[in-house]
Amino acid sequence: MLPPPKPATGDLVLSPAQTLVNGKVPQRYSAFRRYLLLVTFCLAQFLDAFNNSALFSAIPSLVADLNMTESDATWIISAFQLTFASFLLISGRISDVYNPKYAFVAGVTLLGLISIGGGFVRDKIILIVLRALSGIAASLTIPSALTLLVDVFPEPTEQARAIGVFGGCGAIGNVLGLIIGAIFIQFANWSWVFWFVAILAIPIGGLCMFLAPSPIRGIDAPRSQRWKQLDMVGVSILTAALILFIFAVTSGSTAGWGSATVLAPLIISVFGVAGFFFYEKRIPASTAAVPPRTWFLPNFSVLFGLALMPFLWWTTIFTIITTLWQDVYHWSVISVALRMIPIGALSFAISFSGPLSNKISPKYVLLFAQFILVIATCLLATADSPSKYYSHVLPAFILGSAGAMLSYTHTNIAIFRTSPASMAGTIGAIFNGALQLGSAVGIAAVSSIEQSIEARSGNPDGYAGRAAAFWFLLGIIGLEIVSLFAFYRVEERYRTPRTDAEAASIPAGEQGKVVDEGMTPIATRVADAVGEKGFSEKSEDVREDVRSEDSDSDMQSQAEDIREEPLKPE
Repeated sequence: MLPPPKPATGDLVLSPAQTLVNGKVPQRYSAFRRYLLLVTFCLAQFLDAFNNSALFSAIPSLVADLNMTESDATWIISAFQLTFASFLLISGRISDVYNPKYAFVAGVTLLGLISIGGGFVRDKIILIVLRALSGIAASLTIPSALTLLVDVFPEPTEQARAIGVFGGCGAIGNVLGLIIGAIFIQFANWSWVFWFVAILAIPIGGLCMFLAPSPIRGIDAPRSQRWKQLDMVGVSILTAALILFIFAVTSGSTAGWGSATVLAPLIISVFGVAGFFFYEKRIPASTAAVPPRTWFLPNFSVLFGLALMPFLWWTTIFTIITTLWQDVYHWSVISVALRMIPIGALSFAISFSGPLSNKISPKYVLLFAQFILVIATCLLATADSPSKYYSHVLPAFILGSAGAMLSYTHTNIAIFRTSPASMAGTIGAIFNGALQLGSAVGIAAVSSIEQSIEARSGNPDGYAGRAAAFWFLLGIIGLEIVSLFAFYRVEERYRTPRTDAEAASIPAGEQGKVVDEGMTPIATRVADAVGEKGFSEKSEDVREDVRSEDSDSDMQSQAEDIREEPLKPE
């Protein structure tokens, strides 16, 4: 059999580290400073998740206090998610072009200031606008926090652990957001949801200003010209198109699907999305929010589609179930929040399942995740009475949370493994953007279906509309299962090892090739090196390949060179 490659040097890691620190040896910081910064960044991640989940408990109060319709209430959630997702595409560039420290401080401080205003607002339009601005502010915190994390934690094992904890705080924010939000609604009012964000966010910004380092960015352009390296035009086109699309979908149940109110923005949004991709193709790849060649990375399109599901599943549960339990079953907000705890607990536990992808292809982990999501969604579609909490809803929460978190974790791993390390920042922004876009657009569609069925049946307190929403969700999961089976290519590193005779029969020049095109040769070599130590001098060639120019022709020539000269273990 072919001998396995020996472990790689510690600085060769399949993470944003090489891209975000520009290959420079980062400075070492004291343990106290590093872990205090980790807590600071984790609190910011917690607030981003809390910002939405806490409002699910507040939606009935908001609808009553601000005279909102169900469609208006959808925008309270979607406005934040939409701008958060869209501006993630350039927030990474802002961190690179200017300074991640100042991007983080600006984002978290603005989030706090906007939240102060949100607590005092009593007009639904102004509140929705403030929610959209909050999404823009929050989008600045994620890429900048990750950039600073990999600078503060340069050692691969510590870095992976820190990033894992950072991501897990999102799951904690989801469940604690429901509980804390419920406490505020029960004993105070919904304004305290916003003020709680401000109470944490502003001190976080001040603390980071004093503690965080200021990494030197590799940008040659003068400060006055750096804004040109941000794809503001492209992101504005995409955001406008998505806003029109969500407006059309949420208006369908009230204005009628054949009305001009629905059809006009729907058609314009389709042309807007097409215009976005056309514009991205016309500008330099180095400044594009979504470089066109990204879609041609192995398995990338399938993984992007899968990334649309996890947050959509959770948001659908929060939106449909919390309003049902409060408005129809008349359960208290505290009782509702406590019954939601299994979602957060299971999600946090499954977030540590990443090592599975070292032994099993993400394809099979993701298929398993989708199948248990199918079971969970079917259970929820038939949970039409309060007595079915323990027989239907609780098992659905356990299975569904496990499936959604497996899908989130292993889509994240696979999408980075399929791409060159030089694109890690772009890939990370696209992945996180897909999570939020799936939730924002999907929940608008789900809510519209629910309202249409309820209007037709004349029974808003019935379960028919909610069941239809879950069946729609089941259809989306089914499409993802089909795409995984049909289009996801298993990487060579997960295939059954060859026998000695099979290995000997392969020409020497062919042994380094990737048999399955599911992973690029560069990505395969880097992925095989992750977490290991001691490559031969060829590991330096891999690093040079990864850090080379981003043009398509250069990447192709690098791949050809690697095919010609396979990696030799010591």
